[in-house]
Amino acid sequence: MSTPEYDRWKALTIRRPDDIPTATPLAWHVEKFTEHNERLMNNALPADFEYDVQRGNAGDALAAIALRESIHQMVEQQRGSRVHEAIELGATWNEVAAALNVTPDDARALLRGWADGQHNLHRGYIERASDNPLGLSPEQHGAVLALTELNDDERTHRS
Repeated sequence: MSTPEYDRWKALTIRRPDDIPTATPLAWHVEKFTEHNERLMNNALPADFEYDVQRGNAGDALAAIALRESIHQMVEQQRGSRVHEAIELGATWNEVAAALNVTPDDARALLRGWADGQHNLHRGYIERASDNPLGLSPEQHGAVLALTELNDDERTHRS
């Protein structure tokens, strides 16, 4: 079932990551990237290929580049929150580190950096007297930092 937002997305021409509306679902990014990428891959088929296929053009290449960058940015922005979730849901630092292909200390540093950024975001909202501040309050920030003190194979008590 199609929605007006999805229909607008499908019709949208992408040439830069900034062309992508904020909060566009990752699945929509991947779907559009796949369409452009398939046309580009069809360029490698012989000219006399037995089936009629759409060939890619410069617009497809630019869209694929822009969408790839947007996907990359989205996934990177979610790294810290996903590490936080994994630890809170019972993963160990060794397991998180393996998933990230880094050391446990590097995984902890990633979570600390994310928590600090979220805490700074919260403070900025508080300074502007926002009723619904985003980010991590001082208490939440402290709770996240406490997770970094778990041993490499220790699980949270919630797990």
